[in-house]
Amino acid sequence: MKKWMLAVSAMLLVFGLAGCSSDYVIATKEGNMILTQGKPRIDKDTGLIRYTDEQGNERQINGNQVTQVLER
Repeated sequence: MKKWMLAVSAMLLVFGLAGCSSDYVIATKEGNMILTQGKPRIDKDTGLIRYTDEQGNERQINGNQVTQVLER
């Protein structure tokens, strides 16, 4: 019985943590919509916006090319 409760608790923890991450949409001046995993991070020194794309790759885009960042 303890193993069953431990397995259920572990699954709830995994699903609970996965629900905390929000996806975002980055709109560019060219009209492109970039879907991200998690919140994009802004590097104030360089003006670049770093994000993780849908395939899990780390990318960056110049902040001057972005019109808005929206939570999905």
